[in-house]
Amino acid sequence: MAFDPELATRAYIDGLGDEALAQAAAYTAGNHWLMLWSLVVTVVSTWLIIRSGILATLADKLSAKGLFNRAFRVSAAFIVLSAIIELPWTIYTSWFRQTQYNMTTQPLSDFLGQSGISLALSAVITGLVLALFYVLITRVGKLWWAWFGGVTACLITLMMLLGPTLIQPLFNDYSPIPDGEVKTAVEALAVEANIPTDRIFMYDGSRQSNNFTANVAGIGSSARIAISDVAMTQADLDEVKAVTGHEIGHYVSGHIWWIVLLASVQIVIAFLLADRLFVPTARLFGAREDIRDPASLPVLILLVSLLMTLFGPVNNTLSRMNETDADRYSLQTVNLPDGLASALVKTAEYRNPRPGKLQEIVFYTHPSVEGRVRMAMEHKAKQLDTESL
Repeated sequence: MAFDPELATRAYIDGLGDEALAQAAAYTAGNHWLMLWSLVVTVVSTWLIIRSGILATLADKLSAKGLFNRAFRVSAAFIVLSAIIELPWTIYTSWFRQTQYNMTTQPLSDFLGQSGISLALSAVITGLVLALFYVLITRVGKLWWAWFGGVTACLITLMMLLGPTLIQPLFNDYSPIPDGEVKTAVEALAVEANIPTDRIFMYDGSRQSNNFTANVAGIGSSARIAISDVAMTQADLDEVKAVTGHEIGHYVSGHIWWIVLLASVQIVIAFLLADRLFVPTARLFGAREDIRDPASLPVLILLVSLLMTLFGPVNNTLSRMNETDADRYSLQTVNLPDGLASALVKTAEYRNPRPGKLQEIVFYTHPSVEGRVRMAMEHKAKQLDTESL
């Protein structure tokens, strides 16, 4: 009997069982609703901060300070205030709900500790960026959105360059893959792709998540492939090799540069639109209507956040294209279609493998697991046909 890719795909997905499929669908749909509710929480948080008058009072008290100093302090205060107001929501969405679905075993204390580190970094880094924004807006006039968009794009590139070496180690331990068959196999794949073997790491991803994941981070000399230690307990050798091949595909194809380019364009557009919408939005919230006043920062951040959210489907489309390309690279170079398919099925716990087409287009950063498994099985069918000739 000839190999049927469609039947093989159905067998992989159905093999999860009805209960697991239903849970994956519920978890994924819940995440999509949370995106909407998160916007509501952001709007409420913004309204509370503006109506409290805290930032306006702080900005006035610092009026004698230099603009950069005053803007930095007000911006950092806004970031901390927002985090405090939204903390219950953050705990629910990012920790409690994950424990409900057995996605993490991270203690709440560790989650809060890491959240505190993230908040401190955000207050300092974002505060400095926003302080620069207020200096620029007073010096370059009406085209501030173009100048600041360009500066922000440069800063995104810088953060991607520094992230793997300076920021990510604050949250996880990165180390060479332990000696053994996994290390031997992964390093062989790296050598074949002309990637230095010291660019591949294992990290303690199990600290935050029970999910089997890997990623490519950084650009240029800081770029590296990182595999979660979950792979050592939940995946077999073929699965690890197939997933590593996928990540190498991202690395070799330079997909991260497309992300930087798209984000840069969107940031410029978002700031342009925010400039046009600022006054009526500030009036609606009862905030100061001068975009150059740091006290009105919550309005600017809200507008940019909402506008960037609207770009989600475009970003997701590019991401799905990159993921498909990386899958193709793995299939063509590692050539383990069943290893890739079985690894993908393990991600179905936190990603409904059979979404509706519109749901996939709007919300999914990766193609559906079913579609990706089908691609692997079609590759296998072609491979079998070639071998039979």
